[in-house]
Amino acid sequence: MHKTRIAIVGVGLAATPHALALNDLRDQVEVVSVVGRSRERLEPFAHQYGFPLGESYERVLKDPGVDAVLILTPPHTHLDLVLRAAAARKHVLLEKPLDISTSRAELLVQACYDAGVRLGVVFQNRFRPAVQRLAALVHGGALGPLAYVGLDLRWWRPQSYYDEPGRGTYARDGGGVLMTQAIHSLDLLMWLAGDVSSVTGITATTLLHSMDAEDFASAALRFESGASGYVLATTAAFPGFPERIEVAGKNGTAVLEGSALRVVFQDGRTDEFRDPSSSGFSAKPMDFSHTAHRELIKDFCAAIREDRAPSIVGEDALRVQRLIERITLRHGGTS
Repeated sequence: MHKTRIAIVGVGLAATPHALALNDLRDQVEVVSVVGRSRERLEPFAHQYGFPLGESYERVLKDPGVDAVLILTPPHTHLDLVLRAAAARKHVLLEKPLDISTSRAELLVQACYDAGVRLGVVFQNRFRPAVQRLAALVHGGALGPLAYVGLDLRWWRPQSYYDEPGRGTYARDGGGVLMTQAIHSLDLLMWLAGDVSSVTGITATTLLHSMDAEDFASAALRFESGASGYVLATTAAFPGFPERIEVAGKNGTAVLEGSALRVVFQDGRTDEFRDPSSSGFSAKPMDFSHTAHRELIKDFCAAIREDRAPSIVGEDALRVQRLIERITLRHGGTS
């Protein structure tokens, strides 16, 4: 098998599960270099995981042996980095969100399309076993037509988390709890229930945090299928609780709470399933297994080899980002 040759760009908070996943996939993927702005952070990271330390992003893009870049930098840097990668004909695997605004996100998605390069997005929760089991039930029709779906994401982040420069700001992150934490679960909600036709939302910054963007958001949704929905997302719920997704259909109801899935059918059948993954709902945001990252990267590399789209593409992330924008820009209004 031809190994996919990847360069890592940025070694921030999200880099650890990616590094662990890439080392698990050494038979399929070769990390050719790690680049970024801070040599002080790059050197220990590269040494810890056995990756070569690169000279610069410019050298990565000029290297004909590099197939793809894995961009793990802050959101406000994504557009420039992706535009340059697309111009150099490098495939891109991009950490969420696409960028700090929908308009910027649309530009980078279009650039990859125009250049004919693959754009994958890190919504790794789709690869968690319990999530895939739930998706199979919904998409296979076992629950019947959907009546409603709901998301409760009651996480905790201490003030020290937001004291990090740029954290929770519109300028760097594009928002707060919706763009940084709940975006993964919102992707799942739309993957399960489809596009949203109308939104009524509110956002707030609670007294528990001093930050630029919101740490609380709530919304009522109407899906194009006719199903109803709701969202509650916060990082002000001490000490943090596993997120909960509820899907009610004509034939039964499924509840995914953390890594545990329980399904109750109206004919009396039940189904229970638990996987070992978690989601970083407490003060330790990276306290979760890297196995979903591994499966996502594996799929992305297979997409390059097989000349197909990865399972999660730029348009998927755009749909979620547009929903977030509708919630946050319509304070108490309907769209």
